[in-house]
Amino acid sequence: MNRKTLQQPVLTVAEVETFLEAEFPQLHHGGRSVMVESVGPMTARLRLIADERHLRPGGTVSGPALFMLADVGLYVAILAHIGPVALAVTTNLNINFLRKPPHGDVIVEIRLLKLGKRLAVGEATLFADGDVEPVAHAVGTYSIPPAAK
Repeated sequence: MNRKTLQQPVLTVAEVETFLEAEFPQLHHGGRSVMVESVGPMTARLRLIADERHLRPGGTVSGPALFMLADVGLYVAILAHIGPVALAVTTNLNINFLRKPPHGDVIVEIRLLKLGKRLAVGEATLFADGDVEPVAHAVGTYSIPPAAK
């Protein structure tokens, strides 16, 4: 595959959602809270509909919920570009929490920096819905199984 081909998603939002529901039903345990809003060339955007299970004392969205959204967002962006490969796995994820997000939806914008044969690297910027200042920023690396491409 040439570089231009790799930059275009091969799965639609609906196909990614169907894959997640089939392969990772635990993501929606307790009710659907993560929604894939878009996939594009080397990008994805997801929304966390934060409810009580995502909050920490003080009424803000918890760090573990933000971490999960960054991880799922990166996974979705990679899958959208390589196809339905359940065994693509996180090998590293580093997150910086920048400010407290208020109780409400959180948006993650994903940008893939490298999409290779065996490794993918991307960044996740998280925002409280409607805010322009990020609440967290993460960089992650994923291992892609050899049969994926």
